[in-house]
Amino acid sequence: MTDDRRYPDAVDVVIVGSGPTGAAYARILSEEAPEATIAMFEVGPTVSNPPGAHVKNIEDVRQRALAQERSEGPGAGAATVDSPGAVTAGTRAGRPGTYLLQDGYQAEGEDGLPVAAFSSNVGGMGVHWTGACPAPGGKERPDFVPGFDDLLEDSRRVLGVTTDAFDGAPYSQLVRDLLAAVVDHGRSAAERVQRMPLAVHRREDGRLVWSGSDVVFGDETRANRNFTLFDESLVTCVLLEGGEAAGVEVKDLRTGEVHSVAARYVVVAADALRTPQVLYASGIRPDALGRMLNDQTQVVYASRLRDVAPPPGVDVAESGTLREQSGVSWVPYTDDVPYHGQVMQLDASPIPLADDDPVVPGSIVGLGLFCAKDLQWDDRVAFADDEVDSYGMPAMRIHYRLTDADRRAIAGARAEIVRLAEAVGDPIGSEPFTLPLGSSLHYQGSVRMGATDDGTSVCSPDSEVWIAPRVFVAGNGVIPTPMACNPTLTSVALAVRGARSIAKDITENTDARERTHDKEVHA
Repeated sequence: MTDDRRYPDAVDVVIVGSGPTGAAYARILSEEAPEATIAMFEVGPTVSNPPGAHVKNIEDVRQRALAQERSEGPGAGAATVDSPGAVTAGTRAGRPGTYLLQDGYQAEGEDGLPVAAFSSNVGGMGVHWTGACPAPGGKERPDFVPGFDDLLEDSRRVLGVTTDAFDGAPYSQLVRDLLAAVVDHGRSAAERVQRMPLAVHRREDGRLVWSGSDVVFGDETRANRNFTLFDESLVTCVLLEGGEAAGVEVKDLRTGEVHSVAARYVVVAADALRTPQVLYASGIRPDALGRMLNDQTQVVYASRLRDVAPPPGVDVAESGTLREQSGVSWVPYTDDVPYHGQVMQLDASPIPLADDDPVVPGSIVGLGLFCAKDLQWDDRVAFADDEVDSYGMPAMRIHYRLTDADRRAIAGARAEIVRLAEAVGDPIGSEPFTLPLGSSLHYQGSVRMGATDDGTSVCSPDSEVWIAPRVFVAGNGVIPTPMACNPTLTSVALAVRGARSIAKDITENTDARERTHDKEVHA
């Protein structure tokens, strides 16, 4: 699976980026077109073992911190914050394992995305994410995609999604019952308060294992001799012949050498900001490229359960963030209440309490509501022709504004989160906090999918770029809807469909060549 630094001259498929969606292409192709040769190129280093494994699975704290720092690319060494809730107003800092867009994040007179962030490592952001995998509902769903529910189910399979990993956590059912009392009336079963689906499982020895790209790759990809992963390899452009995919140009960041790798299909899964950057650098510039950019404004608050005793055997002096006393619950989005709620029990209060007021682990409840964006054509990531970034790629320029509808939605989320906090217990702090724009890390829409090539989308329902056949795009940027929920389950589902389209084409072409060969032999 790993490389010996000898780039191939030609392969069937090149995959740019090793995050969950790039890994999903590798997995499905390994399952359904095992004869296809695949080269995956990742700009960052391998920071975990197996490649793409979540850093939470690294038990040694120092080694985990080193893996996070090595993921921070050109931002390594900058100050980070341990959680989005730790960001204070006016502070620009990324979370461990990520680095900020240093320039171009906010145009004059616009809101911008002040904390837009990236990670550069094998496994992408999937090495650092929370693992939340809720399904979209209502207007979040791209219902023009055939078989979407089946794709979501296959996405759960490759991501290793479960709902029972935290069933042993104290008070989780109490939290859900308290929330359900004020949320569930009039909702369908799928829209009611429930366990958060998480890409995490519990081993036989009881230890939690968080899914990263390693889980998505699966044994099928690791055993595939036709698949090779090259880290520290920057794809600078997609090569075209006759307007169709012909391969990529890739720079070995260890030696500085530049190589051309021919390919029948190219999948660009670099992330929602760097995928359009690669297309732009390749001269693939449809009108919709980078447009309808979608961040999810996030409102956070905390509450304290009333009258709960410490679980047996738990030291109330312990502190941490998400441990065995924690539970993760989900308040689904609906079109009538257009917020996605992620509720986590914490071991420690996000706001210091009195010294004589010890926290019962699991009794502090952190609430977060994500807002769906009022999508606008002019919200976009654009690229400079005369400036480059740290990797020598066209520099990014973010154009992003909150509309009046967005501001009403945020105000509504602030009121709703207070209602939920009061239902759970005693709110902590005087009021909710709205995180700086870009904090979600859930950027979407920049290479958006469309039902038809009407000029408002970049790719087809198979994720194939309309104006560049056999060039495919993947990641959260493909999602075309105003989605409030965590997007990974959806983006992997769309990647599964795209990978199947390539696998089908490869298989059919192989079968056709074999039939032609048989006819020639018997002639």
